[in-house]
Amino acid sequence: MSKMQAIEPSPQTLDLARQVLRIEGEAVLALRARIDDAFLRAMALILNCRGRVIVSGIGKSGHIGRKIAATLASTGTPAFFVHPAEASHGDLGMITAEDVVIGISNSGESTELLNIVPAIKRQGARLIAMTGNEKSTLSRDSDVHLDAGVAQEACPLNLAPTASTTAALALGDALAVALLDARGFGADDFARAHPGGALGRHLLTRLRDVMRTGEAIPVVAPETSIADAIQEITRGTIGMTVVVSPERKVLGIFTDGDLRRAVLGNDSLQNLTVGDVMTRNPRVMTPERLTAEAVETMEKYKLNQIPVVDGEGRLIGALNMHDLFQAKAI
Repeated sequence: MSKMQAIEPSPQTLDLARQVLRIEGEAVLALRARIDDAFLRAMALILNCRGRVIVSGIGKSGHIGRKIAATLASTGTPAFFVHPAEASHGDLGMITAEDVVIGISNSGESTELLNIVPAIKRQGARLIAMTGNEKSTLSRDSDVHLDAGVAQEACPLNLAPTASTTAALALGDALAVALLDARGFGADDFARAHPGGALGRHLLTRLRDVMRTGEAIPVVAPETSIADAIQEITRGTIGMTVVVSPERKVLGIFTDGDLRRAVLGNDSLQNLTVGDVMTRNPRVMTPERLTAEAVETMEKYKLNQIPVVDGEGRLIGALNMHDLFQAKAI
């Protein structure tokens, strides 16, 4: 049995790949001129919608529709995808008079999508068409038409949906982001929609969730000897000890760096207390601050540890960079 002959790509393959990116890039840039009154009307329909946005499309347009629905939902516009073929077999029950439907079809003549348009209209829902043909049936039957047309597909046969799907996806992203801005949807809102991933941890985790508390906080009084303060640093394992008053007010911190400076600046440490060599008035944070803010502060001021205080300046916690690494805040 003869082995299958290996196929090697030719140097011209790179030129074709570059041409694909050029064509698709030009298709997306051409959309800029079409962000017009129709786009604003589509936004108004969605912003004033008391129900949900339902996105629908068949084939490659369906794949793009799923992504657009997901992007809308994660940026403050409740949305979901309905397959047009399944809609004809019961899923139309998901669409109500309070909803806005976005129908995606490059030709604007997809049979499965056109078949459900009369039912959408009877239901009282509004229809936004996203097509590459403003004279198509879907465009004519819509309340608002968004033109996602392209000059050519990136496929060398000009057949496979390539530039057209990229353009539709980009137009959907433009709509989602414009709606995000109009709703005043912020980073905290975005984090609440993404609680399970790294982004959610980064935006939602607060210092109270990761700081060391109670006996885990290394702490000494200002009259503590240098030797005893070193023992407390060792016990605490965060590279410092916090120096506090009898009322637990933070007076300073004593770190490995403070110890080195004390050794270099004094002939003897025997008669010194930690209050003599501590870093006074250190930077502190409150427990409701985000871990992302702590990372930013610690990087900006080249800190490795930070005390956490309550509203009265009393010590309630402490953490270092390793704690933030463990919390996956970095």
